Amino acid sequence: GGQEMVIHRTAVPAPSAACHLKVGPKKEVAECKEKFASSVDPTVSQAFMLDRVFNPEGKSLPPMRGFKYSSWSPLGCDANGRCLLAALTMDNRLTIHANLNRLQWVQLVDLTEIYGERLYEASYKLSKADAPRGELGDFSEFQRRHSMQTPVRMEWSGICTTQQVKHNNECRDVGSVLLAVLFENGNIAVWQFQLPFLGKESITSCNTIESGINSPSVLSWWEYEHNNRKMSGLIVGSAFGPVKILPVNLKAVKGYFTLRQPVVLWQEMDQLPVHSIKCIPLYHPYQKCSCSLVVAARGAYVFWCLLLISKAGLNVHNSHVTGLHSLPIVSMTADKQNGTVYTCSSDGKVRQLIPIFTDVALKFEHQLIKLSEVFGSVRTHGIAVSPCGAYLAVITTEGMTNGLHPVNKNYQVQFVTLKTFEEAAAQLLESSVQNLFRQVDLTDLVRWKILKDKHIPQFLQEALDKKIESCGSTYFWRFKLFLLRILYQSMQKAPSEVMWRPSHEDAKVLISDSPGMGSAEDDQEEGTSKQASKQSLGDAGKGMDVDDTADDSLPQSSDIGGREPMEEKLLEIQAHIEAVEMHLTREHMKRVLGEVYLHTWITENTSIPTRGVCDFLMSDDGYDDRTARVLIGHILKKMNKQTFPEHCSLCKEILPFTDRKQAVCSNGHIWLRCFLTYQSCQSLVYRRCLLHDSIARHPTPEDPEWIKRLLQGPCTFCDSPVF
Repeated sequence: GGQEMVIHRTAVPAPSAACHLKVGPKKEVAECKEKFASSVDPTVSQAFMLDRVFNPEGKSLPPMRGFKYSSWSPLGCDANGRCLLAALTMDNRLTIHANLNRLQWVQLVDLTEIYGERLYEASYKLSKADAPRGELGDFSEFQRRHSMQTPVRMEWSGICTTQQVKHNNECRDVGSVLLAVLFENGNIAVWQFQLPFLGKESITSCNTIESGINSPSVLSWWEYEHNNRKMSGLIVGSAFGPVKILPVNLKAVKGYFTLRQPVVLWQEMDQLPVHSIKCIPLYHPYQKCSCSLVVAARGAYVFWCLLLISKAGLNVHNSHVTGLHSLPIVSMTADKQNGTVYTCSSDGKVRQLIPIFTDVALKFEHQLIKLSEVFGSVRTHGIAVSPCGAYLAVITTEGMTNGLHPVNKNYQVQFVTLKTFEEAAAQLLESSVQNLFRQVDLTDLVRWKILKDKHIPQFLQEALDKKIESCGSTYFWRFKLFLLRILYQSMQKAPSEVMWRPSHEDAKVLISDSPGMGSAEDDQEEGTSKQASKQSLGDAGKGMDVDDTADDSLPQSSDIGGREPMEEKLLEIQAHIEAVEMHLTREHMKRVLGEVYLHTWITENTSIPTRGVCDFLMSDDGYDDRTARVLIGHILKKMNKQTFPEHCSLCKEILPFTDRKQAVCSNGHIWLRCFLTYQSCQSLVYRRCLLHDSIARHPTPEDPEWIKRLLQGPCTFCDSPVF
């Protein structure tokens, strides 16, 4: 219920064991290392001893434990429909992690180990036609084998669709994602993963591309859509200055195209290292076509390149933006919604660059954001913008005070809002994404405003009602439910103490040891009521169904006259919440019944309580939906008077469908209902929505594909994934 951002901090632990790249048989590698370390040639022995790639343990040197780079996949890549995390450790181990159990990270695969095995089997040649190289005992060969599998950067592509041929020669579309890994020698390994990514078995292929760039420093995907045709490539930057796009050829990817040959965006070897590259898809208002803006941080400058496809071919316009920073740019991020670019240098200055199109190309307007005005004197180490551009996250340490550097460095992640409440609300109303979970940074700004003012602004209410009347999309109903729940939360009495702070008081008190404390029953009642009110506030803060917690969470006030209007207001809001939840439930029930009708040719027990759902929809006389009535009529005709009721697994009694949330048999056994299929969850384990709105059952092997597809859906109330 607080106005602060709700942040769940999790950690991916760095592996305790050092990573040794596979360059040959273990015994031979050990002998070679001993030989190089004791070599009389100082160019060999010193180069070997000081290189931490060859010596990850370091012996007397500090251990290389920690991470040097990470990259988020697009949404929808793991088993829960969320992001995967590719992490590169200091000792060059590349792993992929997934957040499977909400706040717990699991390592799914070690790509460094798999790639090393592939190279070992191929005798460290990229193709069979390559001439055989020297022996491992040759120091240059030893270095080559390490540099061809030492990752520098890795980046994810967007999700693409591939076709998979089944045993009966039927083709089905399967989602896949690519991970490009840039190595020290300039090679790029492109891994293709089938979605959802589960581990080693989900790896479809791995192809290696030779970029021809010396001392590569950074990598980014170039993705461009032209006339509904998706083009893709890889942008590679060098520590010496050049930037170029490489074609990536893929087989069996629907609607995918690439370049015929590499395109050089900047060829000068001007010794300005490329630090970061971002690719932003935009629409050119003068050329009336989509275009691609590539920006790269080079020293203290921003290099930009505008690419657009016309009848003449690929047009390339490039230039540099100067005068931004007096120190080199340490971090760069981009808001892909509107093309705004943010850069920062270590002196605490952030620049906002807004692209403005001209007849031919574009120009940038830039303004300075002084973090010292917000946080005081700070040094900045990195920035990132949230997915919809609502927040800017900044990593800072203390700056100089009275001309002196601080003795200790305390790293902090600070958040700066980039949008006003009105801008966030307008963006949510006009969103093409239509998913609250994917726009959680915007909804957080709206949440803060309502909690602060304790009312929903009139303009937002009117605009939302117009949207609901004009199109009736369930997205706007979910947005309305979100606003009502936050309003309900803002009306509640604030907890008297911090929710997360553990209570050190002993709950059990012996009455004989404490005379004059009142009766045990009074004491117990008071403790129970306190605990219940805390629990209800905590659950409401997590976004639980309000009708479960409404009675416990009403504000308790000694002033009866002041309490009644507040109670009436809360009851009114609660009635609105229940009405919106019922509308969303009915809409999802129609969808489930539609799936049942489409996938059953004859009278069939689908394990979904079809008759119960039909009766529940028709039970309310005030609900008059012609679509639902026609659909129910067709289904009941197909069912031919058969009911296929659910049975309690404990006593075999019939489970009637009287409530969308739970099923109760005649013997009083209570089972929670799955909100995705409305089946009763008669097992000890089930899944829960991220905001604890609803519960869902796990798919079983005997479930048909269409039921498994229903069970993959997000929460019908808040769009959150289900764990």
